[in-house]
Amino acid sequence: MKKFLGVCLFALSAFNVAQAHEDNLRLYTLDCGDIAVSDMDGFSSAGDYAKTSAKLGNTCYLIRHKNGDLLWDTGLPASLVNAKPMVNGVFSLSMQKTLVEQLKDIKVTPSDIEYLSLSHSHFDHVGQASSFASATWLVSDKEQKSMFANEKSSAQFSAFKDFKRKTFTGDYDVFGDGSVIILDLAGHTAGHSALQVNLKNTGTVLLSGDLYHQAKSRELKRVPRFNHDEKTTLKSMARFEKIAKETSARVVIQHETADIKKLPKLPKYLD
Repeated sequence: MKKFLGVCLFALSAFNVAQAHEDNLRLYTLDCGDIAVSDMDGFSSAGDYAKTSAKLGNTCYLIRHKNGDLLWDTGLPASLVNAKPMVNGVFSLSMQKTLVEQLKDIKVTPSDIEYLSLSHSHFDHVGQASSFASATWLVSDKEQKSMFANEKSSAQFSAFKDFKRKTFTGDYDVFGDGSVIILDLAGHTAGHSALQVNLKNTGTVLLSGDLYHQAKSRELKRVPRFNHDEKTTLKSMARFEKIAKETSARVVIQHETADIKKLPKLPKYLD
């Protein structure tokens, strides 16, 4: 009897994996702006990036699942569209098209988005969140507490106060079938996350958030000076690489232009 039950459980598990594949899960890449950095010194605590410059991309993603749509990150503010690049310290920020405009190209409206999740709460990842206020915000408890830790930060993130939200600790299986998993990879911020998407044809895709900003940062394991905690970041990097190896994942560094260029342009997608 025990053997029979074991076979049944194995068959059910296999069915669940197959079902997730048959759901035609799709991953769309969205352009969330461009970031020119005149001095990359802050992006490496080792001091080896000083007096170097870089052009970073900025991407967001729509994951379409039979049980709902998830928007991952919301990029730079919509006010940058049709405006001169905004200079903020070492950063020069620009954007060609809003998320709402891009989603319209694939016949998706803000009200169609059931879930919103942010890799973390830095300005270049939260800029258009207010356009998706009808979505349920999926946020780690650590990141939420950090965002509303004091009066100043609470005012900065006031747009999020009225969001419906689901908080969690550790990893979070968005749809409950193992197809889309928010990974707890803290260190860049208190509750920084990355996203694992298990696609039928492409296989596993790992969206890095800001665990890494460039391919060379991944190769050299460089930690930005402005990270919340360097030791925790390095542990998260080790975990990320373990997952990438075990799943033979396609790693997408969300700011790395070389990775971005290889992704399908709207209306095309990975599946």
